[in-house]
Amino acid sequence: MWNDIELLTNDDTGTEQLPVGFGHECGTALYQVDKLLQITSSEKVSVNPQLHACSSRDGSIIVVDRSVALLDSTRQSLQMHIQFDTNVDVVGMCQEKQFLVVGERSGNFHLIHIPSKQTLLTKVHNGFFCIMCLPLAKTQEGQIKTAFISTEEYHSLGCQNFVIIFVTGYFLGAAKLQVLDNLLFVLDTENILSIWDVYSLTLIWVWPLIHIEEFLLSTESDSSSVISQGLANVKLIVMTTPDTKQMRSLMVFALPTMEPLYSLEISVVSSLVQSGIGTDTIYFLEGIHEKHQKPSEGPVSIVVMRSLTEALPENRLSRLLHKHKFTEAENFAIQFGLDVELVYKVKANTILEKLASASVGSYSHDVWLDLVNEAKENLQKIQDSQFVVDYCLNAPWPLYETTHEMLNYAKVRVRRIDFKSLVCIQVLRAQARLTTFYGAFGLEKFSGIAWTEFLNNEDIFKNILFQLEEGNLSCAQYIWLRHQADFESSFDEKMLENLLNAIHFTVPLRELCLWLKDVVIPFLRRVVPKGQKILAKWLEQGARNLELTDKANWPENGLQMAEVFFTSKNQGEMGLTTFGHDCEEVERLKKLVNDLQELINLYRKYNCRLALCDFEKENATTIVFRMFDKILAPELVPSILEKFINPYLCKHNLQKDELLLQYIKDLLERCRTRSTSVFETAWEAKAIAVIGCISDTDLKFDAVLQIMHGAMVPWSAAVEQLVKRHLEMNHVKVKLLQESYRLMEMKKLLRDYGIRDTNLLKDKLVKYILKQDSPTSLEDALKIVATYMLPTVEVYVLRMIDLIDKERGEESLTLLKSLSLDEAEKVAERLTIWGTLVLQNKAENSEEVPSHFIKPTKKPHNIFKGNYMNKNMYMYFFLQEDFDIFPSAEEFRNPSLMSRLLEEHIKAYETVRSLSKTRRVQTMNCNSEDGKSKNRSTESRLYRLALLLQRSEQELGEELALRALDAGKVEDTVKICREFYENHCNEETGKLLFSVCQRLCHMLGSDVPMIIPKDMNLPAVIYEMACQAATACSPGNYNYHLLLLFLLCTFDDDRDPYEEWTYDDFFNEDGIVLDPQIALPVAYETTSSLLPVCGNKLYPLDSMSLANCAFIKGQNLLLPVRTPISAMLQNLMECSQCELALRLIISSFGSCLQHGVSNNMDFSLSEKVWQGRSETKSFLVALKQKCTSVTMTIILTLLHKVFNCRFIDQNLALGYCTVLPKEDMFKKLWDVINNTWQNYRKVLAVAVVGVQLANLCGEAKEKTKFQELVTDAEWGILLGKFGISFETVFRQPPMRKKELIGTLVQNPEVDTELILNYCSAFTLDSDDALQLCIETLLLQNAHTNRVEDDSAENTEKQPHSALLAKALEIIPLLKSTKDLVASLSGILYKLDPYDYETLEIVLKVMQNADEKNTSIQLNQALSLLKHLESYKRISPPVDLEHQYVLEHGIPLSPAAHTRLPFHLIFFRTTRCFWNIISAELSEESFPTLLLISKLMKVSLDILHMSAAQHVFVKKLKPKIFEMSNNGYTSVVNKETTKTVQTIQSYLLSIINPEWAVATAHKIAQEFPTGKIQAFKFCLYLAEKWLKNTTAKDDTRKKAEVLQKKLYIQYKRSATENVLITHNLNTGEHLKYIGKPANLIILLYEHHSIDQRIQNPTGRDYPDIHMAAKEIAEINSLDMNKIWDILLEKWLCPSRLPSEKTQEIFGHVLEDGELRRYPIVVTFHCVFLPPQPIGVTQLTFVHRSRALKCLLYLADTKTVETLFKKPIEEVKYFLKCCVYLAEFEILNIPYTYESFHKSPKEGMIKGLWKNHSHEPMAVRLVTELSLDYKVYDSQLWNGLLQKLIGFNMIQYLRRVLIAITGIHSLWEVSKYSVTPHLFLHLRGLDLPAFALGCLLLIPQSEKRKQQIQGFLSTCNTEMVLQQIDEHMNTGEVVAFASQIRSLVLDIDITDFPST
Repeated sequence: MWNDIELLTNDDTGTEQLPVGFGHECGTALYQVDKLLQITSSEKVSVNPQLHACSSRDGSIIVVDRSVALLDSTRQSLQMHIQFDTNVDVVGMCQEKQFLVVGERSGNFHLIHIPSKQTLLTKVHNGFFCIMCLPLAKTQEGQIKTAFISTEEYHSLGCQNFVIIFVTGYFLGAAKLQVLDNLLFVLDTENILSIWDVYSLTLIWVWPLIHIEEFLLSTESDSSSVISQGLANVKLIVMTTPDTKQMRSLMVFALPTMEPLYSLEISVVSSLVQSGIGTDTIYFLEGIHEKHQKPSEGPVSIVVMRSLTEALPENRLSRLLHKHKFTEAENFAIQFGLDVELVYKVKANTILEKLASASVGSYSHDVWLDLVNEAKENLQKIQDSQFVVDYCLNAPWPLYETTHEMLNYAKVRVRRIDFKSLVCIQVLRAQARLTTFYGAFGLEKFSGIAWTEFLNNEDIFKNILFQLEEGNLSCAQYIWLRHQADFESSFDEKMLENLLNAIHFTVPLRELCLWLKDVVIPFLRRVVPKGQKILAKWLEQGARNLELTDKANWPENGLQMAEVFFTSKNQGEMGLTTFGHDCEEVERLKKLVNDLQELINLYRKYNCRLALCDFEKENATTIVFRMFDKILAPELVPSILEKFINPYLCKHNLQKDELLLQYIKDLLERCRTRSTSVFETAWEAKAIAVIGCISDTDLKFDAVLQIMHGAMVPWSAAVEQLVKRHLEMNHVKVKLLQESYRLMEMKKLLRDYGIRDTNLLKDKLVKYILKQDSPTSLEDALKIVATYMLPTVEVYVLRMIDLIDKERGEESLTLLKSLSLDEAEKVAERLTIWGTLVLQNKAENSEEVPSHFIKPTKKPHNIFKGNYMNKNMYMYFFLQEDFDIFPSAEEFRNPSLMSRLLEEHIKAYETVRSLSKTRRVQTMNCNSEDGKSKNRSTESRLYRLALLLQRSEQELGEELALRALDAGKVEDTVKICREFYENHCNEETGKLLFSVCQRLCHMLGSDVPMIIPKDMNLPAVIYEMACQAATACSPGNYNYHLLLLFLLCTFDDDRDPYEEWTYDDFFNEDGIVLDPQIALPVAYETTSSLLPVCGNKLYPLDSMSLANCAFIKGQNLLLPVRTPISAMLQNLMECSQCELALRLIISSFGSCLQHGVSNNMDFSLSEKVWQGRSETKSFLVALKQKCTSVTMTIILTLLHKVFNCRFIDQNLALGYCTVLPKEDMFKKLWDVINNTWQNYRKVLAVAVVGVQLANLCGEAKEKTKFQELVTDAEWGILLGKFGISFETVFRQPPMRKKELIGTLVQNPEVDTELILNYCSAFTLDSDDALQLCIETLLLQNAHTNRVEDDSAENTEKQPHSALLAKALEIIPLLKSTKDLVASLSGILYKLDPYDYETLEIVLKVMQNADEKNTSIQLNQALSLLKHLESYKRISPPVDLEHQYVLEHGIPLSPAAHTRLPFHLIFFRTTRCFWNIISAELSEESFPTLLLISKLMKVSLDILHMSAAQHVFVKKLKPKIFEMSNNGYTSVVNKETTKTVQTIQSYLLSIINPEWAVATAHKIAQEFPTGKIQAFKFCLYLAEKWLKNTTAKDDTRKKAEVLQKKLYIQYKRSATENVLITHNLNTGEHLKYIGKPANLIILLYEHHSIDQRIQNPTGRDYPDIHMAAKEIAEINSLDMNKIWDILLEKWLCPSRLPSEKTQEIFGHVLEDGELRRYPIVVTFHCVFLPPQPIGVTQLTFVHRSRALKCLLYLADTKTVETLFKKPIEEVKYFLKCCVYLAEFEILNIPYTYESFHKSPKEGMIKGLWKNHSHEPMAVRLVTELSLDYKVYDSQLWNGLLQKLIGFNMIQYLRRVLIAITGIHSLWEVSKYSVTPHLFLHLRGLDLPAFALGCLLLIPQSEKRKQQIQGFLSTCNTEMVLQQIDEHMNTGEVVAFASQIRSLVLDIDITDFPST
C-alpha cells in the first residue's frame, strides 16, 4: 500500500535539487532535475506499481496502483490522499478544483468533493458516465444528474481503453492523440509517433526509429502562439519504451526538426505527468530502488516525482521579450543613417502645430492620424536626439497609444546619448506619468491637453487630494502607489491633515480601510511617526460619525475603520520603526476599538442595540439593564432572558438573581426621577415579569418589596395580584410584605386628602385629616395610627376636642359612648386634663369661667353623665352650675377647704331644721307645696353638694345622724337610718346603722338624756337596727354584729338568744299554726300553774317560779299543773308541734321535779317534816312515766323529721338519739339508712350520728360499721360531683373499691390527692393507682398499637405539658418508682417513634422518678428528643422505617414525613443510625445532625465525611456543572464559595487525619473544574497530619507518601487549571503538564503571540505571561532562568538563517522567533535586571538580532544614553551588523572596519558575480544596492529576474516599491519583471494577477491580443473570485476595478444577442 508521501520542499525556493541517481543525461540543452516528492509503501512491494499522473493549473494528481494523491498548484502541499480497493485507471479534476473523478479498474466510478473530502457519488458499471448536472451549492443534497452508456451493448471487453479505428487504413489503434492547431499527433499501439494534417488526414511526419510510449508537447507560451508561429517554439517530450537494459529514455526534441535537445535515462517503472501545452516544466514519475538495492533485484521500493527545468529561465524570459521587439529595433538601426536634420526639424515643428490644433478638435480623426504618422516618419529622420526627445515630450499626442509610442521612441533615441542623463530621466518620468494616467483615468479620458496638464503638474500630491475630494478613491490610490516617492521626502503633518480632510464621506469604507491599512498608515509610520496622533484622532472621529452616516452597517463599519490603525503593516527601516509609545489619541482609539468589539457582540450575539455614546457610559451590569429596557413586551422577558441575557451573564460572570433585583431597583429609581413617572405604570408589568425570573426566594421577596415601595398608589391590578400571591406564601419576609401593604393603604388614603409626602410627622397627618371633617376622617385617622402602630386614644381626643370646639357636644358624647371602657377612660382622662388646662388658663383672667368646654350645649351636664367621665370635671361643673361655687383647680383639690365648705352648708341646713315647730308649721301651712319643695330641695342639695365634694351619701348621713344624736334627737336619727336602709341597703348603710346602734348603746349605758317618742320601744328599735346592720354588712363583720345583737337582746326578757341564734337557723319544724283561741287559754293556764300567784311577801332568795317555790303547808302546787300541761301537750301534738311539745314536757316536768326535789333533799327527813306528802312522790313518778312515754314518741317523730330534712341537723339528731334506748337508737338509724336509696348525703348524716352514738355507747363494732358507711357516703357524694357513679361499690368490701380506680384515673377532673384519699380511705395500694394514673395521663394523647375505647376517643385531648405536670405531681407520692419505671420502659418501646411529645413526657416522668435501675439513658434520650423536635425532615421514610412500623403493628404516622424515628435512632444499632441520618445530610441540617451524633456518641468523623460527600455530590457538583454548561467562565460565586467553605469545615472537623485527607482527596478528584483549590486544601490537611506525627509514628511514612502524591497531583491540577483558565488546554499543552518548564517554553511559542502581533485589537488572546508565571509559581520554577533560556534561544539561535534570508533584513516582528523576544524581554525587564547571555562567542547574526530588539524596545533617548552616540550612528552600526551577518552566513570574511572602508559598488558586483546563484546573496546584493545607491541597469536587470526565479515575490514587491523613485531603473523593472511575473503568476494559478500584468503592456494592439488570448484560456469566474478575495488590498486595488470591467465586458461581448 503506497501510503507514505514525503514532500521534499524548502521554505525559500520551493524545490530542492537532488541527485538523479543512476540515470545519465546528454544533449545540447542544459536542464536541472529536481525531486519534488517520494512515495513509499508501508507493506512489502511484490510487483512494480502502475504509475499515472496528470497536472494542471489546479494541481497535480498522482496515481500509484490504488493510491491517489492530490497536490495543490504549487506542488508543495498535499491536499488529499485516498486509497481505493483496486488499481485506479482514470483520474481527473473539474469545476475549479472542486471535484475529483476517479475510475477504478474494477469499474467503480467515484465523484469526490475536494474541499470537504466527501464522496458524493460511487457507481459500479462497465461503460461511460456522463455527469450532466453538478450544482455546487447542492452537492451535499445528492442532486447530481448522471447518464450511463454501457459497453456491454457493444462488446464484452468491458471499459478498459478507448479505441479509434480509421477506415483509411493508415494506422490501426491509437494509444494517444493530441491536436495542436491543424496538426494531429498520433501515438499508435506500435509506439510510433506521427504528425497528420487534421483536415486532410495527410501524414506530415513520422518517427519510426524511436519507439515512444508517452509524449508531451510543450511551448513557452500558450497554444495560440503556435497558430501564428507554427512549431518553431514547440518542444516534444517523449518517454521511450524500455531498452535491452530495461531502461527508458526521457528525451526532449525541438520541432519541427526533431533536433534532440536533451536525453535522460530513467527506470523502467516511469510515467510522464500529463499536462497542458503551455507549461515550461516537465514532470515525470519514476520508480527507483533504495540505495543498497540494484535495479534487477526486484520491484521498485520508492516512487519519486521529478521536474525538468531549463537552467537559466531569466535569460530565456529576456530573450523572449527581446524577440517581440527585435524587428522594430532592427528597423530603427537601419534609419539611423539618414541625416537631413534641418528639413526634418522644421517639418516636425509644423506637424507639432497641427497636432496642437488637432488636440482641440479642429481636425477629423483621419487628419490627425495622418499627422501623427507623418510626425513619426519625420522624427525617424532627425539625428538630433535632444530635439526628438523634447518633441516627443511636449507634443499633445491625441491618442494614448501614440503618446506611448512616441515616448518609447524618445527613450530609444536618448539612450544613444546617455542613459543616466537628465533628458533620459525626463523621458522615463513622462513614461511613468503616462502609465499613471492610463491606470488612473483610462483611455476614455485621455486627450492631448489632459495629458500635457497631467505631465506638467509638479505637485502630484495635490492631484491625489483632488481625486479624494471628488470621491475617486481608486484613482487616488493608484496615483499614490505609483508616485509615493515623489512626495515622500516633503510629506509632513500638515499634508497628512490635508489628506485626511480630503477624503470624501461617500468613499466606500472597505476600500478606504484597505488603502489606509496597507499603504497610508505604514507610510506614515515610516515617514511621519508623529502624524499617528492626527491619524488616530481622525479615525476615532470617523468611526464615530459612521453611526450617523451609515447606520445600516453599524457598528461593524466603525470597528473596521477604527482597527485599521492597529492591524496595518509595518514598513520600518531595517525593522526598527514600530507603533512607538502610545499617546492619548492612540489610547482613545484603542478604547474605541474595544468598545466597538463589545458593541458588535451586543448587536449580533445578544440582540441589544445601544448607541455608542450610551454604551461608553455603561458597565456590564448596566448593559444588562439596557437589555431589559429594550424588551417592549413583558411576556417576552423570560424567553429573551434565556436566549440573550443569560449568555451575557455567563460571559461576564454575573449572578442572575442579584442582578435582576438590582435592575428592579434601578428601574424604580429611574421612574422616580422622571417627572411623568407618576402617570406611567408600564414599568410595573416588566418588573413583575422580571420577578418571575428570579429563582432565589429571598431575593424575589426583596424585589416584591421594592415594587411595593415604588409602585404608584393606588396599585394596579397586576401589582395587587403580585403582592397578594406572595402574601399567601410561607416565608419569613411575609411580615415585611404585610407592613408594606399597610403602608400602601395608608398612602392611598392620604392621596384622597391630597397628601403625597408621607414623611410628614404622623401627628400632623392625623390632625390634618381630622380637620377636614369628612364622614370618614375619623376612620382614616385611625387607619393611619394603626399603620404606624400609634395609640388610638390620641385620635379620639383630637376628634372630640375638635367637635367640642365646633359646639357639637352631642356628637362628641356619641363618639365617647361608642368606645370600649378602657378607651373611654383614657379619652376622658385626656379630655379632663385638656379641660383643666383650658379652665386654668381662663381662670387667670376671669373669676367665672365662661368656657365653651363647660357649657357646650343648653344641657351641658348630659355630656358628662355616666361612669365614663372623670368625676372631678363632673363635680367641678355642677359646683358652678347648681351652687354658684367657683373654686380654682388648686382649691378644688384641697380636701380641708372642701370639708369646710360642706360644714358650712350642713350648719345652714341645721339652722333651717332648728326653726321652731310653730314657724315651720306656719310656713308649711302658708305654702305647703313650696315649703315642702324648698325643704326637700335643701336636703337634696346638701346631699348633692356632698357628692360633688367627693363625700358619699352614707358619710353625710352618718354625719347628720350623729350630729342629731349629739343633739338628743333620737327620732331624727332613727328616721335617717330607716331611709338609708330602705333606699340604699349596702355595706355603707350597714356601717351607718352599726354606728348609730353603738352610739345609742353607749348613751343608754351612760344615762345620756335623750328625746324619745312615747310610742317608741327603744330596745326593740335598737334590736331591729342591729339586725338590719347585720344583714347589710359583709360577712366579715357578721360576728361583730352578732355580738352586738346578743347584747341588745338582753334587754328583752322574753327571748332566748341561744334558741334563736342556734337552733332556728338549722332545723325549723314544719307544723300546723296554733289556733290562738285554743292555744292561748291553755298557755295562760299553764303559765299560771307554773307561776303561781304568791300573796305572801317575798323575801330575799324567794321566787315566784314553781320550780323555786317552797312547799306550802296544806297546799300541793303540783296538782294544778297536770291538766293544763296535758291539754297543752295534746294540742301541740295534734298540730305536729313536736319541738314545742318536747320543750313543754321538759320545762314542765323539770319545774315539777325541781319543785319536788328542792323541797325533799332527804326523803326520810322530809317525811318527818312534811307528813302526808307522799302524793308528791307518786305524782312525780306518774308524771315521769307519762312524760317518758310521750317523750319517746316525740323523739322518734322528731328524728323522723330531722332525718327527712334537706339539710340534716346532725347535732340535734344526736341529741334526740341519746334520749332513746341503745337498741332502739341503732335500730332506728339502720332503718333510716336501709330505707335511703343512694342518697349519700342523708346516709352520711345518719352514719355520722351513728358513729357518734356508737362512740358514746362504746360500741366499737357499730362504730366501725358506721364509719365505713360514712366513708362510702362521703366518696359517693364526692365522686358524684365528678360525674362518677359510686353505686356499684357502695357498701361493698374494700377490694371491690379497686374497680373504680381506673374510672377515677381517666377522669380529667380527678386530681392525685383525691385518688390518694380514695386509696387511703379504702386501704388500697396507692402505688398501683398512682402508676395507673401516670400511665393513663401519659398515654392520653399517644398513638400506640393499643385499641382505645370510644370514651377515650371522644375525650378531649389535653396539652402534653399539662399531662406532664400532673404526672410529675404524682411521682413524689409513690412509695417506690421501680414498677413505674419498668412499666414505662415497656410502654416506651410500643409508642409511635414519631410522637415526640408523648415520648418526651414519658422520658421526663422516668427521669423524675429517679430510678437508678433502668437500661435507658434518660438524659441522652431527652436531649435527643429535643434535637429531633427542632429538626424538620428533608427525606422520605426509608425502608427500615416501614419495616419497623409493620413489625410493631403501628400505622405510619403522617409525621414520618417531617420527623425522624426516635426508636430507630436511639435503640437500634449504629448501622441503623447511619441508615437514617445519611439520607438527611445537608448543609442546613448538619448542625442539628451533628448535635444528635455527639449525643449518640457515634463517630463524628463518619458524620463529617458523609456530610462533606453529600454536600459535594448533591449541591456543589451539580451547581458547578450547571454553571459550566451555562457558559460561566468562573464557577466561583457567593453560593458556591459558601458551600466550599462548609465542606472544608466538615473536613477540618474530622479527627482522624487520614480519613480527612482521603475524603478531601476523593472529593478533589471528582471536582468537574477548579480542582486546584481542592488539592490545595488536601495538601493543607496532609501537612496538618504530618505535623501531628513524630518520626517514630507508624503513620508518618504513609503521611509523607500521601503528601508527595497530593503535591504532585496539586501541581498537575493547578497547572491544568491555569491552562483552562487561560484557554490554553490543548492536547499538545496538556501532554506537558508533568514537565512544567517545557510547558512554559511551549507556551511562549503559542500561535496567539503571532496573532496578537498581527492584530493587536483582537480579543480573547490568552495571557501567556500570566499563565507562565502562575505555572512557575505552582511548580516552584525560576522564571528568570526560563526567560534567559528563551532569550538565548531566540536571540542566538544555533541554526544560522542560511535559507531564511528574510530573517536578517526583515522587521523584528517578521521573524517567527525574534518577534517573541521583545514580548519576553518587556515582561522580563519590568521585574529583573538584564542577565548576560550564556553563549561564549557572539556572531554578527546574534549582534544584529540583539540590536534590533533593543531599538525596538527602547526609545531614542535611552539608546543614545546607552551607546553615548546619536541614534543615527547606532542605526548605521545596526545596518553594518546586518550586512556583516549576511556575509558571515555566506562565509565571506568581513570585519566592521573592512566593510566600512571597502568600496561598496565593487563589493556588490563581486558578490553578484560569485554568488548570484544563491537566493540569500541575491537579496544581500539588492539591499546593498538600494542602501548605497548602486543603480546599474544590467545589475538590476539580473537582480529582478533572479528574484522572480527564486520565487521571492513578496520581497520583489518591496523592492519595486523602493525603486519607484529611481528613474534610471524604471525601464529595467518594467521589461525585466513584467513578462516573468506574468508567467510566474500564471503558473501559480493566479489569473487575476496575471491579467493585471497584461494591462501594463504599452502597445494597445499587443495588449488587447494578449488579454483576449489569455481570457480565452482561463476561467473568468475564477478571475472574478480572485479579484474579490485577493485584490482588495491597498496596493493593487486600483487594478481590481479595471480587471473586473475588462472581464465583464468580454463576457457580455461573447454573450449571444437575442
